[in-house]
Amino acid sequence: MSAVPLEAPVHAGGGGAGGGEAVHGAAVLAPRARLFPALAAVYRAQLSRARVARIPLLFVATFQSIGIMILMRGVVDGGGEARAVVAGSSVLVVAFVALNLLAQYFGQLRADGGLDHYATLPVPPAAVVLGAAAAYASFTVPGTVVTAVVGCTLFQLPLAHLWVLVAVIPLAGAALAGLGAALGLLAPRPELATLLGQLGMSAALLLGVLPPDRLPSVVQYARDLLPSTYGVEAFARTFGPHPDWAAVLLDLAVCAAVGVVSLTVATMAYRRAAVR
Repeated sequence: MSAVPLEAPVHAGGGGAGGGEAVHGAAVLAPRARLFPALAAVYRAQLSRARVARIPLLFVATFQSIGIMILMRGVVDGGGEARAVVAGSSVLVVAFVALNLLAQYFGQLRADGGLDHYATLPVPPAAVVLGAAAAYASFTVPGTVVTAVVGCTLFQLPLAHLWVLVAVIPLAGAALAGLGAALGLLAPRPELATLLGQLGMSAALLLGVLPPDRLPSVVQYARDLLPSTYGVEAFARTFGPHPDWAAVLLDLAVCAAVGVVSLTVATMAYRRAAVR
């Protein structure tokens, strides 16, 4: 059977003088998908992929954070230091997945030509970045909750306000996922994207888990520049007998603002990388 061309010419009219002209049928491209339906489709696809490929790494992230808390158990004296360790170790799970793994994913996607595949689809660039970031951030929920519960039990902290993780995980996850996506898309090589992701996670470990009072003043200023710091502070404030909810909301608002900025930068970096 002979192959039929996708755009076969269609002849109109009969023979004779002034015979009909050949009219070529042109393929009509589908309209560009709207942002939210495209975002939902990318999110489901990325979540399915992450569920298969990233579960072992999620266990690693969770066990790493729990191991750090066990080691710090013999060092900190309780009180504010214990709250900082538990909150920092819980958010560290988010940093490992949303920052480190997402930087590696987008760096590899750019190197393998995967961005070309997304560029051929009628999907807005923001939907690709936001969908992948949301999938990786939501993938951290089980490990973060388990780490928080184990940490509160280990350091004898109250469990009453763990519900604040409902806000901490998506907001800190958005800020860190946007940063990870931007690092992966802006890095010229996937190896450099992996290195930057590892450095970002190491910064979240050193600056987020260690009690801030024990850090040098210069390092404390660097801590304020790390997006995950505000998620750590918001979570740590809820362990006290009388949480300062205004300060918690302020920290969460900073996380949200950083998330908007970092995801916007990642979307711009995606557009720049996709047209190359």
